[in-house]
Amino acid sequence: MTFSIVARSADGESWGVAVASRFLAVGSVCPAAVAGIGALTTQAEANVAYKGLGLAMLEEGATAEVALQRMIEDDEGRDYRQVGIVDVEGAAANYTGAGCLDWAGGVTGTGYTIQGNLLAGPEVVENMQKAFEAAPPGAGLARQLLAALVAGDEAGGDIRGRQAASLFVVREGAGYGGGDDIDVDLRVDDHPDPCAELGRLLTLQELYLTPSTDEEKVPVDDVLREELEERAQALGHADFYSWVGFANFELRVGDDWVDERVLAILRAPH
Repeated sequence: MTFSIVARSADGESWGVAVASRFLAVGSVCPAAVAGIGALTTQAEANVAYKGLGLAMLEEGATAEVALQRMIEDDEGRDYRQVGIVDVEGAAANYTGAGCLDWAGGVTGTGYTIQGNLLAGPEVVENMQKAFEAAPPGAGLARQLLAALVAGDEAGGDIRGRQAASLFVVREGAGYGGGDDIDVDLRVDDHPDPCAELGRLLTLQELYLTPSTDEEKVPVDDVLREELEERAQALGHADFYSWVGFANFELRVGDDWVDERVLAILRAPH
């Protein structure tokens, strides 16, 4: 009923899960991840207790394989479970119970595991694997996971159709203002094309909730500062920083610089 990928970034700093299914709010059920510990998904007849149990075992030092075996051996419903798990070192393991509906199965690679059940066929996970490995690491783990999810969707995905998708990535100190480790937490709970919508939301996240790189920063001199003030006031705001707060661009503006994309948005015809 679901296809997913669980992975650690190549630099060993991020862990994440991307999942899609014809199941309402799939992101509320399947994924779990903790920075510096690992990530997992529970699906098919999901056992949400696996999320806390699996991460706790990883935190205690168990490998992905050991944690997985401990979870399923104590679960009387294991024949109907599907699990993918990646540990702190990037070791990956997955499990598909004998009672999962065809097509069901998975693959693992360096730093990732891909799995699905009630799929159009093995080409779903195969195409996800190719897309993940082909995605440039420099794009970030979220983009790599999304590329895999889209590839699985395009290969047929859940044989019942589309409904929901989610993307969850953690990295130490990556949360808003550095207050937690949640880098990306996006969910599309009910949509005719959830993977595409997830991509749209990720692009917005990258604009609004990701700090500017040095390359994106445009120095603000007196001439540009005057332009910023005039354009913000022309839009009905008291000053440039009032517009910044109104538009939620706080992470894209500094005392002496403005992000090139924010500048382009302000200069665009309104």
